[in-house]
Amino acid sequence: MSSKNLFSFLFLLVLPFSSSSDTTAGIKSGFWYAGSEFPVPEIPSTMYTHLHFAFAYINTTSFELYISHSDEPYISTFYETVKQNNPSVITLLSILGGRNESTNFFAMTSQYSRRKSFIRTSIKTARQYGFQGLDLLAVNPNTATNMTNMRTFIEEWRTAIDSESKSSGTKRLILTMGAYYSPMLDSMSYPVDTIVRNFDWVHLITYDYYLPTKDNFTGAHTALYDPASKLNTDYGIKEWIKSGLPANKIVLGLAYHGYAWTLVNPNHNTVGSPARGPAITQDGSMSYRYIKNYMKSYGVTPVYNSTLVVNYVTIGSFWIGYDDVEAIKTKVSYAKDKGLLGFAAFQIPSDDVDWELSKAALDEEEEDQRDSNQRLLAILLPTLTITILLLSTILCILKRKTTRSEGIGELNERAIGRNLKVFSFDQIKEATDNFSIKNKIGEGGFGPVYKGRLSDGEEIAVKRLSECSKQGVEEFQNEVSLASKLQHVNVLQLQGYCIKREEKILIYEYMPNKSLDFYLYDPVKSLKLDWETRIRIIEGVTQGLLYLQEYSTFTVIHRDLKASNILLDDEMKPKISDFGIARLFQKDEKEANTGKIVGTYGCVPPEYVNQGIYSRKYDVYSFGVLLLQILGGKKNSCVYGIENNLNLLEYAYELWQKGNGVDFIDILLQDDSQIGKQLRCMQVALLCVQEKWEDRPSMLEVHSMLKNETEILPNPKVPAFSKNKDNTTQETVVTIELACSDNSLTISQLIAR
Repeated sequence: MSSKNLFSFLFLLVLPFSSSSDTTAGIKSGFWYAGSEFPVPEIPSTMYTHLHFAFAYINTTSFELYISHSDEPYISTFYETVKQNNPSVITLLSILGGRNESTNFFAMTSQYSRRKSFIRTSIKTARQYGFQGLDLLAVNPNTATNMTNMRTFIEEWRTAIDSESKSSGTKRLILTMGAYYSPMLDSMSYPVDTIVRNFDWVHLITYDYYLPTKDNFTGAHTALYDPASKLNTDYGIKEWIKSGLPANKIVLGLAYHGYAWTLVNPNHNTVGSPARGPAITQDGSMSYRYIKNYMKSYGVTPVYNSTLVVNYVTIGSFWIGYDDVEAIKTKVSYAKDKGLLGFAAFQIPSDDVDWELSKAALDEEEEDQRDSNQRLLAILLPTLTITILLLSTILCILKRKTTRSEGIGELNERAIGRNLKVFSFDQIKEATDNFSIKNKIGEGGFGPVYKGRLSDGEEIAVKRLSECSKQGVEEFQNEVSLASKLQHVNVLQLQGYCIKREEKILIYEYMPNKSLDFYLYDPVKSLKLDWETRIRIIEGVTQGLLYLQEYSTFTVIHRDLKASNILLDDEMKPKISDFGIARLFQKDEKEANTGKIVGTYGCVPPEYVNQGIYSRKYDVYSFGVLLLQILGGKKNSCVYGIENNLNLLEYAYELWQKGNGVDFIDILLQDDSQIGKQLRCMQVALLCVQEKWEDRPSMLEVHSMLKNETEILPNPKVPAFSKNKDNTTQETVVTIELACSDNSLTISQLIAR
C-alpha cells in the first residue's frame, strides 16, 4: 500500500466520526482579517461552521467589487486551505460597507448602473475564489435617501443572486449582513422588512459600545446587560426582534479584542471610572492574545463583572476591558436561551494561542457529539493500531530509501502542506542563467545568493547550499519547515525550495535593496538611511520579533538576528530573514538548553555562550545590539574609546553613564529636534543588552518603551561582556526631556482589531 493510499484509508476511516457543519443548524462563524497577517493554514477551521474572509471593498471609480492587491495571495488560496482541515466549513466573502467605506457604499447604491456593476462583480468574485456566500458589513443608513437606496440595492442584489443560481445550475450563494447592535441608530432605522426578506441571517456588531478615543471614562464595550444604559447587547437584540427580525435569523457578535484606557486615578479602577484617553496602543485596541500576554508579564488577575458580563484588569494606571472565557460562555449560553441562530467571532486571529475563546464558544451539543465520537474512536483505534504501525514502519523504511535516492521525500509532502512550491533544478538554472556570476547578489554561511527571474517574470532570490557550507541538511530542513509557517509583513517570505541529489536550494521573495549592513557602515550609502528611514526599520524589526515571540501560533527564537539578516524591500521596509538556526518554543516554555553553540559573534548573549541556554531574551539581546548599530552606524566587531579598548556595548554604556550619549549617535542623524527620541532608543538598547537575561525587558516591554515616550525607563546596568563589572549599579531611573517635533517616534500595534 502506498503512502497516499494509506492516508486516504485512514481519512475515510475517521471521517464518519469528525464534526460536521450543517447550514441549517447553529451558526458558529468567525472572521479572518487579511490585515492581521495571521497564517491561513493555522485557522482552527474545525471549530467553526462558517468562515468570513475580510475584507473586499468598493472601487470608488468603477463601483465594482475589488480585492486589495496585498490580499490577493490570501484570497486565492483561502477556500482550499481552510477546507483541508474542515471540508464542511462554509466560506463567505465579507464586504466592508460601513465606517470609512460608508461614503463609497452609498455612492454606489445611489445609481442603477453603479449598483449593477457592484452586484455583477460581487457574484463573479465569490464564484471565482470558491466562496459560498457574500456578507455586507457595518452599513448604517443615516439619511432617508440612503435608506431608500439601500432597500433598492438589497432587493436587486438578492434577485441577481437567485437568477445567477438558476441560470448556472449552481447552489445559490448565501447572503448575510453585519448590522449594528440596534436597528435604530442616529434617528434612522434599518429597513428591517427588506432585510428579513432578502438576507439569510444578520450577525450583529454587539461590541465597541465604548472607545477610549471617544469616551473619557472606562466602558464595558461588550456589555451583555447594563441597567444604567441602552448601550448593551440584550437591549439591542430585543429591539431587533421587536422590529420584526426573527430570533432565528440573528447571529450574536463576539469580540476577541478589548480596549485599554489610561486612568485619571489608578485607585478608581472600575467600569465607568474617569479616564484620559487610550493606553498601550495608539487607539487602545488590543487583541485577546495581546491582553493575555500583557497580563501574564505583569502577573495580574482579571475581574469578572457578572452584571455587565465583561472582564477587566488594572495594571498601574492602565485599565483594560475585554471578554474572557467566562464572559464568552455566558454570551453563547444567552444566544441559545434566546433562540438565536448562533454566534460570529471577530476576529479569529485575535484569540490566544490555545484558542481559549474559540473553544469556550463551542456549544454543548457539539461538545457532546465530539465526546461521543472520541469514545467510539477509542474503542476502534486499538484494534487497528498494530496494523497501522506495521504499515507505517514499512512505508517509512521505503520512503527513507526513496528520499536518499531522489532527494525529495517527507520534506516535500510537509512543505506542500504549507503552500510551498517545489521547484525543479532546471527551473532554477533557467531563472538564474545557470547561476551566472552576474546574478550573484551575496554570500552567506549557507552559500551564494542569486537573483533570478521566473518564466512569468517574477523576481526571486535563490540561496544555494555550497559544498563547503557550514549549514547542512538539518539546517536546510529547519529553515524550510520553519520559514514556511511564518506569514508576516516583516518576515521574509519563503516561496519554495529545490532538492536534487546534493543540491539544496531555497527560493525567497526578492528584496531589491539588499540588507541593512549594505548601507549602515558605508559613509556614502548610509546617506540613504536618514532618521525617518531608520525609525521605520526599527519599527519593522520590533513588529517582526513581536510576531515571532508573541503572536505566532508558536514561539520562534531566531538566534541570528543581525544587520545582514535584515533585508530591505523597494520602500526600505525591513524583513527578518535566515531561519536556519532558529528554534521553536512551546508557549509555556521559558528557556531551553543546547550543547551546540551557533550564532554570530557579538550578537550572542552571555548565557548562551557560557551555558548553552537560550530563551526569548536571546533575541532581545541581539535586538539591543542591532539597535545600537542602527543608532551609531558602528560595527560591533571594532573597538572604540580614547584608548581603543572598548567594544561597542561598553562604548555606548560609558558615554551614556557620562551623559554624553549624543556622541554615540551617527553624525548623519544628529538633529536637535530628534535627539530626545534617539537617546531614548539608545537607553532601550542598553536595557536589552544587560548581562543577566532576567534584567532584560521582553519584546512586549520593548515595544511599549519605544511607543510610549513619556514612560519612565529604568537605568540600564552594565552590558554583557564588559571588562569592568559594576556590581553597585543603582536601581534608579533616568528621564529624558524630549524635544518637541511633529515627527514623533511611533511604533504601531501589531494585531489589527
